[in-house]
Formats: sequence, structure tokens, C-alpha cells
Amino acid sequence: MNLITITIDAMGGDFGPKVTVPASILVLKKCPNLKLILVGDELAIRNEINRQAKGEHLNRIEVVHATEQVAMDELPSVALRTKKDSSMRVALNKIKEGVAQACVSAGNTGALMAIARFVLKTLPGVDRPAILATLPTIYPNKEVRILDLGANVDSSAAHLYQFAVMGSVLVSGLDNIKNPKVALLNIGQEEIKGNDQVKDTASLLTDSEVINYIGYIEGDAIFSGNADVIVCDGFVGNVALKTLEGSAKLFTYYMTKAFKRNWLTKLAALLAKPSLRYVKKSMDPGRRNGASLIGLQGIVIKSHGGAKSAAFANAIFQAVHEVENNIPELIRKEVETRLEDSE
Repeated sequence: MNLITITIDAMGGDFGPKVTVPASILVLKKCPNLKLILVGDELAIRNEINRQAKGEHLNRIEVVHATEQVAMDELPSVALRTKKDSSMRVALNKIKEGVAQACVSAGNTGALMAIARFVLKTLPGVDRPAILATLPTIYPNKEVRILDLGANVDSSAAHLYQFAVMGSVLVSGLDNIKNPKVALLNIGQEEIKGNDQVKDTASLLTDSEVINYIGYIEGDAIFSGNADVIVCDGFVGNVALKTLEGSAKLFTYYMTKAFKRNWLTKLAALLAKPSLRYVKKSMDPGRRNGASLIGLQGIVIKSHGGAKSAAFANAIFQAVHEVENNIPELIRKEVETRLEDSE
């Protein structure tokens, strides 16, 4: 059983060690072949470790001190230039040094992408990395991967084509789908719809012999299960994702309000509680917490900044899953070949 080593930016996110340490211990209990390197304020990390239950799994935690941390609102350029001993930078350096195979952080997204790109560099044939996340569909056992979700706010058709290739390779590797269906997010399904960027990308995907392109998909069909991979510009993707998250909160708000109207609705809520619990569990974003910074020469997983321990643990599990499937090497082999074949 090969040992997997993952670094954790223990100071990242809204809660720092209060979330990252319990999450790390939770994952270690379930992954006997895993070692975690927690990077950050050593005293704060060890104090949190001491609050947790003792166990042999704690022997697989290493603490590395870092004197700085990247603020959630800090400019990526400033973090890259001035925070060379930040928990984020030190954690990513461990991958470059060959000490670890992956890094997980809930810190500043822009800074994480900038520093990761500087430290690890992109894979051969890849111009820009992208942020890829997993979303549920109407089918219980089927998910959809969508990229880019904000790493690039102004991408060319060539970049979007690269995203399609990377997303397709990742889904093939992680989900064992031989020929993933790839769709392009647009304002309509007709060929005449969309801006020049989308139309040019559609032409590249249509002509490609290495991508199973199924055409345009609209925002209301993201959860339809018709596609395995959805490609979009980072600006569009981030807006779409935040809108979906807001819609889920709005739905929850009105459902709660409706069930509290009177004693009859409260009784109805009691009767519907098992079904509501199922819906909440199915749509819980924490179950799929952990977005991949795909296209880098190393595995980097971005957790939601406000994630609690269980959700952050899922981001670590995502990193483990990608290490076990050797995703960077898989992409390294496939992307360059597919991009060459498309030229």
C-alpha cells in the first residue's frame, strides 16, 4: 500500500485550524495510507490537534511552521510577490519539492491560482489552468463537471477548447467514462446563438475528433445529466455557480417560511421531514466541496472558504482520489496528444 502525502494550508479559509485540523484527523481515520502535512502557525495547529481525540493516526500528521498567511481579500499579485512564507506558498512548495503529491486550501482563490501557477507551472500544451467543480444532476448516481469557474475571466476559443480536453480527460480518469459527453454553456441551443467566443469554440469542438462534443447547453439544463463536462468562460462560470448557490438558498428560505405559516403547515413539515432531509443531503454543496485547479503540474484542490470540517474533509478526499488515479500524469499524457491531433 503506497503512502500518499498531501499538504494542507491549515490557515486558509474563514476558520483556519478550527476546521482544517478536525477535517484532517477525520480523513486520516478513514485513509490508513495517508500522511498529511499541516502548514501554518505551528502553535495554533498543535493546540487544535491536542483538542482532538488521541490515536495512532495522529502519527501521520506533520506540522510545518509558516510565518505568514494570505488574507481572503488580499490581491493575488501582492500575495505572490510578498508572502513567500505564507502557509499557502509553503504548502504548494512541498509539491514542487517532491515531498507531497497534492495540496488542499480553503484560502483566497485568486492567490491560490496565482501562486500555484507560479510554483508548479502548467502542463505541456496547456496555456492556462482552470477551476473545475462537480455538481449534482437529476440522476442520483450521476454528476457533471463544469469548468472554468473563475480562474480566467477572459478566455479565447483556443483556451476553452483546452478546457474541454482537460475536463474530458479528468472525467475519463476519475469517473471511468470512456467517452465523456462535452457541452458548451450558451444562451441558447441554436447555432446562431452566442457571442463570437462561443461560436468559435463550438467550431473547434465540432471539428475535433478527440472530443465527444454534443453541442450547446443552456443554464437551466446544467443539472439535466445530458452532459458529463460543461465548458464555459471563467466569468460566465463563476456567475452561473454563484447564481445556482443563491437559488438554492432562496429555495430553502421560502420552503422554511412556508412550513412555519401555521400549525397545519408545521404538521405538513413534520410529515415531510424525511423527504426534506433527503433533498437537503442530495443538494448539500459540502458533499462535493473541493474544486480542482486543473492543468497544473501537480494536484491542487480549492475548498470553499466557508466550509466546515465535514466539507473540508471532502476536499481532502478529492485530493486523495486524484492522487490515486494519477490525474496529472494522465492529463500530461493525454492532453498534449489530443491537442496535437486537433491541429
